[in-house]
Amino acid sequence: MSETPTGMIFDIQSFSVHDGPGCRTNVFLDGCPLKCRWCANPESQRPKKQLMFADRTCKWDQGCRACRSACPYGSLSMNEEHAPEFDWKICAACETIECSKTCAAGALKQPVREMTVDELIAVLLRDHNNWGSKGGVTFTGGEPLMQYDFLLAVLKECRKNWIHTAIETSGFISTEKFLKVFSLLDFAFVDVKNMDDEAHKWGTGVSNRQTLQNISALANSNWRGRLVLRIPTIHGFNDSDENAHKVIDFMNENGLYEINLLKFHRLGQTKWEQLGLEYEYAHKGDMTDERMSELQDLYLDANIACYVGDNTPF
Repeated sequence: MSETPTGMIFDIQSFSVHDGPGCRTNVFLDGCPLKCRWCANPESQRPKKQLMFADRTCKWDQGCRACRSACPYGSLSMNEEHAPEFDWKICAACETIECSKTCAAGALKQPVREMTVDELIAVLLRDHNNWGSKGGVTFTGGEPLMQYDFLLAVLKECRKNWIHTAIETSGFISTEKFLKVFSLLDFAFVDVKNMDDEAHKWGTGVSNRQTLQNISALANSNWRGRLVLRIPTIHGFNDSDENAHKVIDFMNENGLYEINLLKFHRLGQTKWEQLGLEYEYAHKGDMTDERMSELQDLYLDANIACYVGDNTPF
């Protein structure tokens, strides 16, 4: 008998209203094959436990020294002002993140936790009464498809419990596995970050070919769910008319008719800093409302339902 898979989850958010129909519980699965330069959840990029340090929460200025000798590998030290400093290369290689257990203030944290299928289903059943008739669970990340076996097992249990299921995904997985997962989904957002393959590689570290192939395969299958393409719209990367027209052509070729444009934001910047990483998009990428409206008009003129931000019918 095969073992029941466990999942690595870095957050669960109840009462979400922006990630699918109705009120939902969002489950954030750890790990991602993409390395988006603007990523809002950089703690999810590596499929392992990671240390995060929130310096604004740290109580070193109030005399706390609880973490001073917490790292057995010599990563953590105190500077002349007695504030913690880290050797992030050592931290990146650490498998235990034991130092986080010494911090009562929560400045040292490790968000990833391991859960069984039954444990996650119990959380969803707890939230079930709050969803209303249209709500459910949305699997996001990171890239939820990266934990294929666990996700598949959870989706099967959701189906048994009549739980509406949605996903937010880059679609970066083999077509066989992609279609297998989608056979158990009711709703999906699939990101199309750039239609130009070289630009996509620059921005995410991977080709867009697998994603586009999977979207086409899904569109030409007998899947009965609802598919909405998504574009995190970033100035200087994918906000050109040329890219929009390529997306429109691709959608027309595959009989797709809904897209959601998300305006670039920097909500993940502090997370990059807490991981000891430089955030490349700290001073670029901003989109104006006027430009978002112009892009929306391009899709609407092509008879494609285009929603901007949270202004959606779902």
